[in-house]
Amino acid sequence: MSNESINRQRRQLVKALVAIGISGPLLTGIVHAVHKGIITKPIPSSGEQLPVIGVGSATTFDALGDDELMQRLQAVLQAFFNYGGTLIDSSPMYGSAQEVIGQLLKQTSGGNELFSATKVWIDGKQDGIDQMEHSRQLWGIKRFDLMQIHNLVDWQTHLNTINGMKAEGRLRYTGITTSHGRFHDELETILKKHAFDFVQLSYNIDNRTVEDRLLPIAKDRGIAVIVNRPYQKGSLFRRVKGKSLPDWAAEIGIQSWGQYFLKYVVSHPAVTCAIPATTKVKHMIDNMGAQTGALPDQKMRDEMVRYFQSVG
Repeated sequence: MSNESINRQRRQLVKALVAIGISGPLLTGIVHAVHKGIITKPIPSSGEQLPVIGVGSATTFDALGDDELMQRLQAVLQAFFNYGGTLIDSSPMYGSAQEVIGQLLKQTSGGNELFSATKVWIDGKQDGIDQMEHSRQLWGIKRFDLMQIHNLVDWQTHLNTINGMKAEGRLRYTGITTSHGRFHDELETILKKHAFDFVQLSYNIDNRTVEDRLLPIAKDRGIAVIVNRPYQKGSLFRRVKGKSLPDWAAEIGIQSWGQYFLKYVVSHPAVTCAIPATTKVKHMIDNMGAQTGALPDQKMRDEMVRYFQSVG
């Protein structure tokens, strides 16, 4: 990215932040943000590098008709791009989120770096095709980078469709998702029998069941992993409220509990990126800090679990 492009992004971000009343040290920190040492991981099927922190849109981007929230989300999305983010994940399941993303992409700079990811969530071949096309129109893009089958809904039908779209160059990657443990056995069987570029699932420092079977399968079969619910819907923060980070966290650049939880997730060898969601600029900036510095090795990951359990 050129200096001119970076400066243009910063000017637009400052304008958006000032409009919602952000000033002082936080604004100064954003203005002088420097992209350096962003941690990326390769998509196994292609080798393309992705930053390890993306952004999710469930609930948070369902904002159509709320002008104040739309203004905040514009600043959030601009901060995401300014700090090197690329992957935005959504779904037709998320209310107005896709339409909101489409509107915000027109108002932010840095969208040329976008890695667009959404889902098909409906029964039936033609209805699936129609839904994916409607999503593309809402986003206002030529094609999606990643199309995922949401929560295994009619997955055999949609797998044939998205494989055909990929072969025709109408999308770049295929995927399948779940956020429910009850689907893990079925997902395991699917991943063993069928080729996907991505799988999306829930994983965090307090919910590590996917470490037993699903993450090893993804790694063995060369499937990129997107992690949703890295904060367990915020419950992890409630567990550590008022607790201090361990002194050794600073060794790998951890400055907050949010970064602690995110670095634990994305340091797993099978995980490609995590997609925390937020409506606040300061939280977005904090999230993006997790993709700088170093990632913990297995010894430190084990210590992270022990410390979390001791204080939480």
